[in-house]
Amino acid sequence: MGGHQDAHHEDFQLKDTNPLLGEQWPKGAAGPARPAVGGGIAGWLGMDKPSSTYDLVEQMFFLYVRVVKAKDLPPNPLTGAPMDPYVEVKLGNYKGTTKHYDRRANPEWDQVFAFSKSRVQSNALEVYLKDRDMIGRDDYVGRVVSDLGEVPTRVPPDSPLAPQWYRLEERRGDGGYKVRGELMLAVWIGTQADEAFPEAWHSDAATVRGEGVASVRSKAYVSPKLWYLRVNVIEAQDVQPQSRGRAPEVFVKAQVGNQILKTSVVAAATLNPRWNEDLVFVVAEPFEEQLVMTVEDRVSPRKDDLLGRVQLPLTLFEKRLDHRPFVQSRWFDLEKFGIASAIEGETRRELRFASRVHLRACLEGAYHVMDESTMYISDTRPTARQLWKPPVGVLEVGILSATGLQPMKNRDGRGSTDAYCVAKYGQKWVRTRTMIGTSSPTWNEQYTWEVFDPSTVITIGVFDNCHLGNSGGNGNNNGGGGGGGPPARDARIGKIRIRLSTLETDRVYTHAYPLILLTPSGVKKMGELRLAVRFTCLSMMNMVHLYTQPLLPRMHYLHPFTVTQLDALRYQAMGIVAARLGRAEPPLRREVVEYMLDVESHMWSMRRSKANFFRAMSLFSGAAAGARWFADVCLWKNVATTALVHVLLLILIWYPELILPTVFLYMFFIGLWNYRRRPRHPPHMDTKMSWAEAVHPDELDEEFDTFPTSRQKDVVYMRYDRLRSVAGRIQTVVGDMATQGERLQSLLSWRDPRATCVFVFFCLIAAVVLYVTPFRVVALVAGLFLLRHPRFRSKLPAVPSNFFRRLPSRADSML
Repeated sequence: MGGHQDAHHEDFQLKDTNPLLGEQWPKGAAGPARPAVGGGIAGWLGMDKPSSTYDLVEQMFFLYVRVVKAKDLPPNPLTGAPMDPYVEVKLGNYKGTTKHYDRRANPEWDQVFAFSKSRVQSNALEVYLKDRDMIGRDDYVGRVVSDLGEVPTRVPPDSPLAPQWYRLEERRGDGGYKVRGELMLAVWIGTQADEAFPEAWHSDAATVRGEGVASVRSKAYVSPKLWYLRVNVIEAQDVQPQSRGRAPEVFVKAQVGNQILKTSVVAAATLNPRWNEDLVFVVAEPFEEQLVMTVEDRVSPRKDDLLGRVQLPLTLFEKRLDHRPFVQSRWFDLEKFGIASAIEGETRRELRFASRVHLRACLEGAYHVMDESTMYISDTRPTARQLWKPPVGVLEVGILSATGLQPMKNRDGRGSTDAYCVAKYGQKWVRTRTMIGTSSPTWNEQYTWEVFDPSTVITIGVFDNCHLGNSGGNGNNNGGGGGGGPPARDARIGKIRIRLSTLETDRVYTHAYPLILLTPSGVKKMGELRLAVRFTCLSMMNMVHLYTQPLLPRMHYLHPFTVTQLDALRYQAMGIVAARLGRAEPPLRREVVEYMLDVESHMWSMRRSKANFFRAMSLFSGAAAGARWFADVCLWKNVATTALVHVLLLILIWYPELILPTVFLYMFFIGLWNYRRRPRHPPHMDTKMSWAEAVHPDELDEEFDTFPTSRQKDVVYMRYDRLRSVAGRIQTVVGDMATQGERLQSLLSWRDPRATCVFVFFCLIAAVVLYVTPFRVVALVAGLFLLRHPRFRSKLPAVPSNFFRRLPSRADSML
């Protein structure tokens, strides 16, 4: 059983890989001749070209076909009207088509098709132009045929290949050819480093149709620029309640989008209430929402009367880049509602005043708006670009491939996975293309980020694409809830995190990371993700200087937010980022963004609580080991060690100036000794430390429960009782700690007059003795007493311990 558990845990470990990164273009004359794939294609790569800048991925070769436009197309022979043209590009069994145009003689497409070299089954490229027929079979107009052996090779940063006009030829009955217009094409051999690669139609995704085509392409996204909107509600003036004869209980409610905050209630007989409270919101550029301020009267716990309202565009407020500039306050007139508004409408000319609110509002640009968990933060820069410092490094990540992915859905009666990767660092998100129907996808895509702080984390997740439009999330329809069902959601496969500060500079890390997913049924390995990672330092001096600077911008320390405020603002920022990225094309869906940002990390989990408890306990393991070693020294279990400690004690007493140098020299040698055993790879998800392997099924069910809960009452009662039991033990520990602290305070508080009297006279005697006795003698006596032989020790507790335990605490006053 133990061997089986070790093998199971070994399956979750990081593995070294040896990919062929930055491979050179093959030479036609070097080595034995390469066999032709599909017949006669060895001439494709017969040129000696240097490798591209994609040096962290394995080069993949593609045949690119750019269909630009056509001209001089003949009209429809039956109707005489212009045809409905489209182009069909065919290479072996793979076929891609452009969109068709209605009645156009000179159409323009500018569409690129990419055919993977590894799947080529022909030595000729055929490009057909056809006339779409809504009733019968599409009419053939003409074609262009190219020999793949004559296709040129292009390597960025070479300029794009210029397209050329080709005659569209149709074979006649007498064996000749008839020209039926011209088609502009560009055909070349390239790699995934080509500029046309992200937007190209890929033969790997030839089965995807319609709207699903956009969702399989690789894309880069940028998070919206987030600001903190600080609204200082100072006061209101001439606020008239709707119901006469009662003192109004007035408060201000502010709303930006779906964020709602309220001030405290002013219960006073005044028409000019004053608050002077700050309300902080998260807003994103471009500013689409408005700030809506309402003044309301708390009539009853369930009823609030609306007294006035004002709606303000966010562009009205100034942007503050530091804490020093003073923001000018402004008065804003309130639009009245209810009875007061009717009265005002009748007597508007007679009134010399109107209700208004006094605000001081600004957009804070000197803060960093946190949109991810603070434990895995990937960016610490302030919002205002003027306050950014130059980058200190460059992070390059090659997303190579994945192996052993578990089937995520059924297609045609068998398991299938359509996997893609998402990487997030700073404000930049990247998404690889989707590899259709394979458990071992190969992406070989490389991405680069600027690094402004090494103490940050990059997160890379793998997902199953459930929005292909033609093959199902559960069976045959991934399009998102056909037939009235719930919309499809991209399924999680797993994610990894890499902290940049754990990477050595200029070293390429090539590892296979386990993709570990925690499910309601337990922890599961979903496959392995192969990466190549390199962190390059641009300035070592700036890098070292960063370690002396605060992690967050200065405003977080000069005018800090409370922990509760930060949690609420982070949650709002996550929602804004998810909503904005979900509006991109193709969208980065909400479930993907929330998983990458760890939206649920703040939720209660018994498993996480146990893991964090044992993490805290492990911190004290070194101190506990040191205490046990010292106890063994005091008990003379090893006579030689105890004798050496006595010698060290005498040296330090006679030469106390050596204490600090000795401590630092000791830590220096410990650091040198540990260098030999330094980690050789980045840290990864640890299932044992996370308590994911031994977690109880009911605890997992509780962790995956919704908030508020959706479980049966008896299950909720049982979990509540369990939580009360755990909380009771925590309560006991916290109470014991408070008791010890209160006993320490009671030494001089005369709460126990006899104990305090004894302690005060002891302090007097100790002061006199220490004044007249040299410090070296005191230290020597104390050290020898502490290290005395066991035959001079008593098994009973020491006198100071007995005295301390008898001191009173405030626990006696607890109910």
